[in-house]
Amino acid sequence: MPLPDESLPDSLAAVSDRASARLAAGAGGAETFRRCFASAWTTTLRGDPAYPFVITGDIPAMWLRDTVGQLRPYLTGAADPDVRRVLGGIVRRMAAAVLADPYANAVNDGPTGHRVDDHDRPVPGPDIWERKYELDSLCAVLSFGYELWAVTGSAAHLRGEFVEAVARILQVWRVEQDHERASPYRFERIDGPFRGDTLERGGLGTPVARTGMTWSGFRPSDDRCTYGYLVPANAAAVVALDGVVELCERGVLPGHLGAEALDLAVEIATGIVHHGVVPTPAGPIYAYEVDGLGGANLMDDANAPSLLSLPYLGWCAADDPIYRRTRAFVLGDGNPYFYRGKHASGVGSPHTPHRYAWPMALCMQALTASDQREAEHLYATLLATDAGTGQMHEGFDVDDPGAFTRPWFAWANSLFAELALRLADLPVPRPIPPVPAAVAAAMRAMSTGAAAGR
Repeated sequence: MPLPDESLPDSLAAVSDRASARLAAGAGGAETFRRCFASAWTTTLRGDPAYPFVITGDIPAMWLRDTVGQLRPYLTGAADPDVRRVLGGIVRRMAAAVLADPYANAVNDGPTGHRVDDHDRPVPGPDIWERKYELDSLCAVLSFGYELWAVTGSAAHLRGEFVEAVARILQVWRVEQDHERASPYRFERIDGPFRGDTLERGGLGTPVARTGMTWSGFRPSDDRCTYGYLVPANAAAVVALDGVVELCERGVLPGHLGAEALDLAVEIATGIVHHGVVPTPAGPIYAYEVDGLGGANLMDDANAPSLLSLPYLGWCAADDPIYRRTRAFVLGDGNPYFYRGKHASGVGSPHTPHRYAWPMALCMQALTASDQREAEHLYATLLATDAGTGQMHEGFDVDDPGAFTRPWFAWANSLFAELALRLADLPVPRPIPPVPAAVAAAMRAMSTGAAAGR
């Protein structure tokens, strides 16, 4: 099977060569790494390199969250002006998508009128592929803009439409704190095989009370939320807002946006503390979703943001007691989407068949592991369950890895490459913004409450 390295810029090819040599001498899987590392750059970028459109693997639309996941490993080459130009162009392209419709999860390459389903109401605009509102999509835009600035020191991508997009995102998140009374968003899929995606109550969704958190209609899997406050996505929102505060304090973004972002981050963090942490016999853990009315969904999904990914997101440390208990729940039989099989054990999703674990979740488990041996074991499992394809998939049967979904899934390939780079001691830069004092104070209340057994 040919390797696509020759299509990479020289800077990224050099990263691939160094990592491959170290993997060949250590953890193994050098060729699989090379293929996965090159996958997104060589197969998903379209159009002008200064303003690229990024398809989401085998789907001809641009998902904001997936785009960032696909391209994050290329921060390893961001010192290269050509790589930086592409990544900066992608940030600007995502900002433009937010301004076109902040409630859309996936967009077209221009006003083509293409859409995933003709039964959606309201009918999306011609620029929109799908209008499932997913909080984490907006988090991805803010966070990647911050990360590229932190890695390169360049603010060229943070002007114009990005500033407008930040203001629009803050406005939407503020509105969606009071989803019941203030939100203009509705989503119904009135017919067809996926009409089950319709949100209840005429597209408004299940009832929620105000909590300080901000509402999401759909999960990172594109499945509808059971309850409207998706806890890991709200944690990602706090981290993204921390980044906005830092950029404003550094004079990169207008100062008034920093004040707004700080207030919102404190309110969302307080909401997570008081509503997103729930008691269990083992002690307090994070719920996956809550509604502020007493409903809590105890599960985790393979897609990130997930509960498993909280340290990766920058919300907490990997040794945080609440996270450790949550992790034990997620990787145990209490999580209805954790599967044990002959060839692997890992987190799956209601989005894919029963007993299908996701390579992305195995990667995230390894990236958040405190034990190097656990990370190395999971890496070996990923190599052994690729069905001989040399690439990652969406999900695979834990008893038969030859049964899998999506032979081309660029985000999974990129996350595997990120894990391999870490094992090769060439980690992808992952700058986490400083936590403002007011946000830290709100989060300390969670530790106090957990210690008191809340």
